[in-house]
This record gives sequence, C-alpha cells and structure tokens, in this order.
Amino acid sequence: MNTSAISHRTGGQMCYAFNNDDLIINLKTGYDVEEVYLHYGDPYNAGIMGGEEKWYGERKPVPFKKDLSDHIWWTTTVTPQHKRCKYYFELHSKDETLFFFEDGFLTKEQMEIPGKMLQYFIFPWMNPADLDVTPSWVNDTVWYQIFPERFARDENGSSPEGRELHEWKEGPVTNAETYGGNLSGIRKKIPYLKELGITGIYLTPIMEASSNHKYDTTDYKKIDPAFGTDEDMKALVRDAHENGIRIMMDGVFNHSGRFFKPWLDVCEKGPSSEYYDWFMINKWPFDPDTDTRDGKFFSFAFHGGMPKLNTNNDRVIDYIEDVCLGWLKEYDIDGIRFDVGNEVSHKLLKRLHNTLKAEKEDFYLLGEIWHDSLPWLLGDEYDSVMNYPLTSGINDFFIDKNNTKKDLSHRINSCYTMYRQQNNNVLFNLLDSHDTDRLMTRVGEDTDVFIQEIATLFTMPGTVCIYYGTEIGLPGGHDPDCRRVMPWDNMDTPERKEIFEEVKTLIALRKKEETFRSLYFHFPDEIKDKRCGEYIKIAENGDKIEVLLNASENDIDVPGFKKEDVLFKRNVDEEKGVLKTKGTLIRRVYI
Repeated sequence: MNTSAISHRTGGQMCYAFNNDDLIINLKTGYDVEEVYLHYGDPYNAGIMGGEEKWYGERKPVPFKKDLSDHIWWTTTVTPQHKRCKYYFELHSKDETLFFFEDGFLTKEQMEIPGKMLQYFIFPWMNPADLDVTPSWVNDTVWYQIFPERFARDENGSSPEGRELHEWKEGPVTNAETYGGNLSGIRKKIPYLKELGITGIYLTPIMEASSNHKYDTTDYKKIDPAFGTDEDMKALVRDAHENGIRIMMDGVFNHSGRFFKPWLDVCEKGPSSEYYDWFMINKWPFDPDTDTRDGKFFSFAFHGGMPKLNTNNDRVIDYIEDVCLGWLKEYDIDGIRFDVGNEVSHKLLKRLHNTLKAEKEDFYLLGEIWHDSLPWLLGDEYDSVMNYPLTSGINDFFIDKNNTKKDLSHRINSCYTMYRQQNNNVLFNLLDSHDTDRLMTRVGEDTDVFIQEIATLFTMPGTVCIYYGTEIGLPGGHDPDCRRVMPWDNMDTPERKEIFEEVKTLIALRKKEETFRSLYFHFPDEIKDKRCGEYIKIAENGDKIEVLLNASENDIDVPGFKKEDVLFKRNVDEEKGVLKTKGTLIRRVYI
C-alpha cells in the first residue's frame, strides 16, 4: 500500500462540523486503496482514561469517493450522539490491510499488542459558535457583475472634471476613455435584469476614485460623483430589492489610491504624519509616483499610485470596519467582495466577519483569491472566494484537445475537495470578469463552445455569476478590452438574441431545478469517447440530471435517449438520439 499518498488530519476541510449534528470526515489515498472503513465512537466509551476496558467504536464503510489526478478523495458523514468523536481508518488494498491512526499506520497484530497506546484521531466537541455558517440565499442566486462606467448611463451621465465624455458605442476600449455609465443607468436596467432572471448584482467599485475602474479609492465614504450620489445608490438598492435582486459592493482595502487623504498627508509630512503607519513604508523619503520595486514602500503590483494599506494596524482596521458597517447600514447592501482578498490581514477579516455578521446575519463575504483558499474559509473570515480554478478547469477541457473527460472530472473534483461543503455551496463561480479576457473571445467566437461552457457553469455547485454582456456573447480581450460598453443599441442581432435566449433558459433551469444547484455529483463513464464530458447531478430528494458535453469531432449516440427527458439541448438530433459535435444535452435520468 502506498502510505505516502494517504493523508488526513482533524480540522480544515478533512474533518469538520457541517451543522449542529453532522460531522464530515474525508480521507485522501492513492489509487491502490480499494476499500475504506471508518471506526468511530465517543472518546469516553471506555471511561475517562480508558482503564482496563478497550475503547470501541462503530465500523462503517466509506462509500463515496472522488477521483483526483493522483489521489482518491473518500468522504462520509457521521452523527456523533454526544457531539464528540474518536476515530481511525481501516484501509484495504489488493493484498494488504492497514489501520490509519493520527501517528501512522498499524497492522492488526500491532493494534493488539498488550499495553500498546493507540493515538486516535479526535474531534473534541461540536461547538455551535465554531460552525462555519454560510448564507443560504447565495446558492439560489444568479449574479450579474457590472462595471458601472461601461454598463448603462441615463441623461445625467457625466465625466470627471477635465475628461471628455465619449460617445456610447461598442468596440475596443482603453482605460483612458470615459463613457459616463452611472447608478441611475443601472437602476433603469433592472427590468432587463429581471427578465434575464438575475437575482444578484455585483458592482465593481463605486466609491470616489481617480480612474475609470475605481480600484484606486480616493474616498471610501463617498459615492464617486460620476456615478451619482448616496440617494442614487439607496434608490438602486431599494428598487433591486423590490425586484428580488440582492446587491454586493466591491471593497478595495488592500490598497488605496494616490489621492486618498491619509496618503497625501504622508507624502507631505513623511514620518511626522499621523497616518504614516497606515501604510507599509520601509524608507523615507520616496517618490510616490514611481514604480515601487525599490522597496521604499509597498503597493499593489508595484503600482506607485496604489499604496498598500497596513491592515495589521488597529487604526486602519477600525477605519475599514467603520467603512464597511457604514455601507451596510447606509445602503442596505447584502455583501462585500474584497479586492486582492488574499493580501489583507487575517486580523482584519476576522474583525469584519464578526462585526458585519452581527449586524446582518446572512451578509455575504466574498474574497478575490485565485488559488487554494482554505486558510480564509474556516468559518471566521470569508464565506466564499471567486472560483477561478473552476474557470480554468472548465475552459481547458473545451479549448485544449489534449484534455479528456478524465481531466475534466479531476479538475472539477479538485475544486470541490479544497473546501468545506458549506463553502462549496456558495463558491462564486464565473467564466469571465473585468480581470480576464471575455469568454466569447477566449473560445474564438465559437457560439457552440461558448454555450457548452455556460451550461457547465450553470450545473456546478455554488453560486453563479455572469459578467455584463456575456449573456449576448460580448467579445473582448484582456483588461482593458474586457471592459467594453454594453451595446444597448445593437442587442437584437440574430446571433445575440440566440445567445440571450439560451442563457436565459439556463438561468431559469438553474433557479427551478434543485439538481442544477446541488452539491452532489459524480462522473460515470458510460460514453466511451474520451472527449465527451459527462456527469450526474443529484438533488437531496433523489432527482437526477445528466449533463453531456461533446467536445469531440464525432457524433455520439446517447444511450436511452427520450425527448421527454430533455431539459436543455443544443446540437442534438432528437429523432436519432444523437449528440452532435460541440453539442450540449442536459436531461433527467432515472438510475
């Protein structure tokens, strides 16, 4: 048995309380392990110290597993009667049985040596205060990310002083152009969003800043005048809520902008400034307008105009806490997305989690983290992160012909074994954003592949987000080209109407069918073409759907095809039961 491939520890995502009653236990092994059993029970079954009585526990099989590229992830749920659990694993390979304890592996004979001290795994107590509780409404939400400067403007659309207001027209853009999108413009498009089926709006930054993108904040307590006023924001949130749409703001707390008053004070006064410790300054004097590779002060991505806030400093933490609480109370928002969410301090995030959840229990805290984020998802910081690993996992399958259905399953399984199930339930899934090239451009303007990726996204656990314009296949390269204006005067081309209706259908299915949102899935291997992705989604009530994604160059006969089972199709010959190349089929199954 390859014991070096076997791992488990109590805590993290491997052993944790799912709710007040259930404990989820996971184990990672190599592919040579064929069966796993869990022995578990109360730590005090043999008395306080064990004495002469041998500890005993219940033996149960661990039936559920997910294949990863080099490992198997085994999972089971137990319900400790007295809120605590002692356990070990029994592992079977083809020709060996071992027992896995906290301090290593034992044979049956070693376990029975008189006087042998066994170091069991222990989950000491399921404290309700320690539960990782995520907002239940998020899983039901279909988000729509809006870059306000480019989404919509009303007659009050304006430009910062000294800037030309450009004509609202589609096509490539730069960061230097101003188009005048504003909050009132967004508000007027709520009927459009409601028709599409959107139930959540994620706004990129709207507080006063000197750039178009607003990730260089000047004043955290003032709506940028180009976007409107406090009253405009309150009206937007009010109208959104009346139409069943939640609102999430973007918080840029890793760094400020060059015109943030505390930073200006530092640049003027140096170490004598009361705000000197608000920033990460290593050497004075410095040039605030230079590349920061010289290390005199830290900034976002070496950009001198975005000085890094010292989120370890109690005064900075107090200030940011006040800002976030003010946004919640003043505007009645439902969540905050934290820009560069992996660089702010854990100390800050723990404070914000306690403060904001105390004010609104189901407030959503989302971190922008592009990598494995477990340290931030342990129940006292973020609820969720932006699931970019899933973005690349889905995308790679369709654009890299060397990827097989096994690669797709391994990538998806990896995304959903990184974290706890309550976090998986609210992971922020997306295919493009203001930080990536647009999906339509990435797939080479191929609408069929575009829809295959969208269909995959909408059948994943978590919550789902559409970047504005993706619902009509808006193209665009990397930043800044991904931030084009929304082409309101050219929405009704046949191609755009077709994509809109397909996306709208998938949104409706996502909202109606529990299977689309469910945490539970597996990857069968009934269709032998290695470039045809297939997976089964399972709801709590036992309903099942099958998702088939033909990325091969061959037409595929669908076993047991029935028209009445079809929920969504594209490039499907229903008379012959054939999934054509670049075809998508989502159907009910009864297996």
